Amino acid sequence: MRGSTAAIGGRTIWSDVSLDVAPGQFIAVLGPNGAGKSTLIKAILGVNSTVAGTVEVLGRPAGQHNARIGYLPQRRAFDASVRIRGIDIVRLGLDGARWGTPLPWLSKLVTPERYRARQQRLREVIELVGAQPYAHRPIGQCSGGEQQRLLIAQALIRRPRLLLLDEPLDSLDVPSQAGISALIRDICRREHVAVVMVAHDVNPILPYLDRLVYVARGQALSGTPAEVITGEKLSALYGIRIEVLRDSTGRLFVVGQPEVPPGHTVADSAVGPTR
Repeated sequence: MRGSTAAIGGRTIWSDVSLDVAPGQFIAVLGPNGAGKSTLIKAILGVNSTVAGTVEVLGRPAGQHNARIGYLPQRRAFDASVRIRGIDIVRLGLDGARWGTPLPWLSKLVTPERYRARQQRLREVIELVGAQPYAHRPIGQCSGGEQQRLLIAQALIRRPRLLLLDEPLDSLDVPSQAGISALIRDICRREHVAVVMVAHDVNPILPYLDRLVYVARGQALSGTPAEVITGEKLSALYGIRIEVLRDSTGRLFVVGQPEVPPGHTVADSAVGPTR
């Protein structure tokens, strides 16, 4: 992205955003609700066109290479009553864009070599995300973290060069967030795929990131964690005091006040400091 600006309904969401994502890198997009994090992901997909600047993906204008992109949109957890198996959810990554219901037995009869290759890839991605113990369980009976691993496998099954994840850590507990973040980092390295992930909280994912982008108040700040995660830079971006602390192990933590509705003061809010 070079000097990119996004607008929806005549309102500028963010402007002058420049970003480079290299193969094998894990990049997070962070910021408050409504700042335009998902808009940035959609600009990479070419779904939301930018009104200024350029967006080039895999050597072509955005939207022209989407078949080589794995995309996991924002979603809610599957209801406990959903009976489709996890392995079938993953398989939809191969067939989900086609009309009708896939018939594995027919594919085996018509193109047995292709069928075997697809089955092998299905086993590979399930193993890659560590989902073998529950892949044949109904998806509704899997935990939130297990469901996310299966959906990441679905996004990976066609061997994408770029993986876009829109808030895959939402509603997960802290250990699950760390587990999914570590998994994504390992996938970057092993599959040599670039990953751009939208998240709300930097703290659980910070140890695994190569680069990050903060979006707030129509502006963006990007770079390595060491370049971006400073109290001075984040305070200027958010317009509130942000502190960056370091624990006894050397890990960074970002601490600041939550957003307060117009007309209220921080003292009026019953919510204390948040990470």
